Amino acid sequence: MIFRTKAATWLVLASVLTAPVVMGGCAHAPSPDLATAPVAAPEALGFDGNGLKALDAAMGKAVANGEIAGLSTLLVRHGKVVQFNTYGQASVATNVAMGKDTIHRIFSMTKPVTGVALMILYEEGKWNLDDPVSKYLPELANLSVMTGVDGDGKMILVPAKRPPTMRELMSHTAGFGYGLSPNNAIDDMFRAKQVLGAPTLSELVTRTASIPLKFQPGENWSYSVSVDLQGRIVEILSGQTLGDFFATRIFKPLNMNDTAFSVPPEKLNRFSDLFAINPQTGKLIQVTPAVAPQLPTFTNPKALQSGGGGLVSTSNDYGRFAQMILNGGQLDGKRLLKPETIALMGQSAIAPGVNADNGLLQSLGTSAFSFSRGMGFGLNFMVVTDPQLAGVAVGKGTLSWGGAAGTWFWIDPANDLYFVGMIQRMGGTRGMTDLSGLSRTLTYQALTNPKR
Repeated sequence: MIFRTKAATWLVLASVLTAPVVMGGCAHAPSPDLATAPVAAPEALGFDGNGLKALDAAMGKAVANGEIAGLSTLLVRHGKVVQFNTYGQASVATNVAMGKDTIHRIFSMTKPVTGVALMILYEEGKWNLDDPVSKYLPELANLSVMTGVDGDGKMILVPAKRPPTMRELMSHTAGFGYGLSPNNAIDDMFRAKQVLGAPTLSELVTRTASIPLKFQPGENWSYSVSVDLQGRIVEILSGQTLGDFFATRIFKPLNMNDTAFSVPPEKLNRFSDLFAINPQTGKLIQVTPAVAPQLPTFTNPKALQSGGGGLVSTSNDYGRFAQMILNGGQLDGKRLLKPETIALMGQSAIAPGVNADNGLLQSLGTSAFSFSRGMGFGLNFMVVTDPQLAGVAVGKGTLSWGGAAGTWFWIDPANDLYFVGMIQRMGGTRGMTDLSGLSRTLTYQALTNPKR
């Protein structure tokens, strides 16, 4: 995601959330327009109708209680729509209802898209997982690592033992910061140097190169700027801008017609307002450029194309992306990746003994997918490696992540389903109903006959 960083508070709010996979290449392919696709009988897809009504009621209650202005949920199994519901308003000021075609800021749900882009180039032989990142971004060749501070409060730095690898870049184990965590010296430098506010991805790399790593490559996990670095690598290897590569290699083949780095004028009437909680009143307020000038507007076509969090999308579009992943890399006869590559993205790359940081996930108010035993992180996805150990009802290999405005998704290959939730509230569901966790719980309670 991209932020003109003035206020650390908004940077933390704009942290992005967002597990595994799989899949043997199912042939399911829903209609390009899920909004007009027929809704299947719940029992035919293994669901209890009353259980789905409970899911619907719980989601609607968050709107009725004033916790969020609007919400869209999409549940698909075996390529068929189980539920596609909308609640509340996309714009309170103009009294526009939330629609199935409402355009949302998806922030860090951009990250899996960037991962797919990079893996398309991987299949073309342009790079390897164990390549040093500096092979493609030479600015990152001689990095240092912060190990502490001395008596004068100055950073103690040592040389990196080796350059981070591409695998580490895609699994947030390379050691880079992000500027999202408060009271952290490395993140303080990211904010001071306005890394996420760089005008170009090339400049973002240059600014990142001037900041030490948080830890030696591969020795820890920390949510980071690494996916924006991946975006720059896509540009270098493809010879295209990141936006052009996304458009030609991912969005056009998948008929993701409303997904882009900015909303054009003719679609602004479908662009949801953004909200936050007023800390003084506890009530929802609209987040406008006047309220938070450091946040991107998503209406400037010349803005930084952030691979880490710059996209807008619809439930329909992101559902088609999720279905492609669930199908093992293809949709409607158009193959983006091989099943083996999708499976590779769903293998946890976190080394044994590494304790991943849940801070940013908790800051967004979700318990749906947080690091614990049985959870890992693959290539731009969180991964459920052992549902029983993790204490989650999803199938093994479930992939997930989310975004700073509270959007969330999971893709469950074992049960051949996916779920996409869209809200537009900075800080996610912190301090309110945990919609991500609740939707997961109620979905699997309703899945009473998973063999269907």
